[in-house]
Amino acid sequence: MEIIQIVGLGLISTVLILLLKEQKPLFAFMLATFTGIFIFVFLIGKISEVIQVIERLATEGGINLIYLKTILKIIGIAYIAEFGAQITRDAGQGAIASKIELAGKVLIMVMAIPIITVIIETVMNLIPI
Repeated sequence: MEIIQIVGLGLISTVLILLLKEQKPLFAFMLATFTGIFIFVFLIGKISEVIQVIERLATEGGINLIYLKTILKIIGIAYIAEFGAQITRDAGQGAIASKIELAGKVLIMVMAIPIITVIIETVMNLIPI
C-alpha cells in the first residue's frame, strides 16, 4: 500500500529534520524539500493514470479536449504553486510564499479566460433576445 510507504517516509524524514534542524538547518531544509519532491515523483504515475481516464471519458463524452487540457493545466498550476509556497514557507519565507500563491492564482485566471468565454457565450445564446 503506497500510503503506508508515503507516511513512513514522511515520519522518518520528520524525525531526521527535527534532529538536524538545531545543528544543520540548511540540511534539514534540503531534506524536507527532497522528501516533498520524492513523494511528488512517486505519485506521478498515479496522476498520469487519472489523467488518462479523464481524457478517455472526455473523448467518449464528446467534450473538446482543448478545454479538458486547460482544466488539467489549471489543476497543475494550483498543485505546483501550493508545493512551492509550502517549501518556501518551511524555509521561513512567508512573504515569498504569498507571492508564489498570488502568481498561481493570476496564472489560473489567465488560463481560465477561454473557458469562461465559452460559458458566457453559451449562456448568451440560450437567452432569447
